[in-house]
Amino acid sequence: MKRLVGLGESCPRGGYERLIMKIAVLKGGPSAEREVSLRSGAAVARGLRDAGHDVDEVDVVGRELVIPDGCDVVFIALHGEFGEDGQVQAILDSMGVPYAGSGAESSRLAFDKILSKERLIEHGVLTPDYEVLKEGAVRSLPLPVVLKPVSQGSSIGVHKVQVEEEWADASADAYLYGPELLVEAYIRGRELTVGIVGDEVLPVVEIEAPDCWYDYEAKYTTGMCNYVVPACIDEEIRVKCQDAALKTFKALGCEGFGRVDLLADEAGDVYVLELNNIPGFTETSLLPKAAAEAGISFSELCDRIAIEAVR
Repeated sequence: MKRLVGLGESCPRGGYERLIMKIAVLKGGPSAEREVSLRSGAAVARGLRDAGHDVDEVDVVGRELVIPDGCDVVFIALHGEFGEDGQVQAILDSMGVPYAGSGAESSRLAFDKILSKERLIEHGVLTPDYEVLKEGAVRSLPLPVVLKPVSQGSSIGVHKVQVEEEWADASADAYLYGPELLVEAYIRGRELTVGIVGDEVLPVVEIEAPDCWYDYEAKYTTGMCNYVVPACIDEEIRVKCQDAALKTFKALGCEGFGRVDLLADEAGDVYVLELNNIPGFTETSLLPKAAAEAGISFSELCDRIAIEAVR
């Protein structure tokens, strides 16, 4: 179904010819983030239809894919395990179906917090000190720390531990999501995030969360957090954030789009926490907020991401 619209004309931002395509949007999935993914996928489908595309919404309920016939490209809106960790990307690669976003290996690296930490350090990207624990192992990092399951998103299983009495319950919950934990030094600072679409680094967004803790509830409860777009930060910090985000994106070999979460402390140091290779597209999601500040509407954002996949 793929056809050019306005042949020879370029999109004013992306520099590519306008395409109308048949697009499959994958949503749902088998992970703990299924409900968020359903919301993201529905929003993406609306955005792509507003851009003129023929869209099929595919609710992925297991680990097998059925892609509609004649599909030009797949837009993956699956969050968490299976969707972000390279599994669905590898399946689409084997099918020869183009898809938006990073490839299988880059997705695997970005989703695994240990592998991504190692890659960031190799490339000289500043990130908080950390250690990896298996159940029963003794922590060596001093409190406060942040506990994270190695392969989860949306802050599921993530805990801030400030006193020793909190450790047992927090670690027990985090271990529900895998046999290893990432224990990270807690850095008090401003919570910032930077989106990337194609070759464009978007404005920095600041997240003002209750008690300075951006957990699952804060992320997905409308009105619970305040988002400052663009972030009210010094120019030096803005440049550091955008440079660190782009360096992280390249270090992990990502493509198409993504969002990098950072912290800026009082000393002016900027730490990379992680890269989200399939960030949210819900009403509270940050990539669309940053895109809007850059003059990119929601439908144009979805359109650019899809077209980037077939360029």
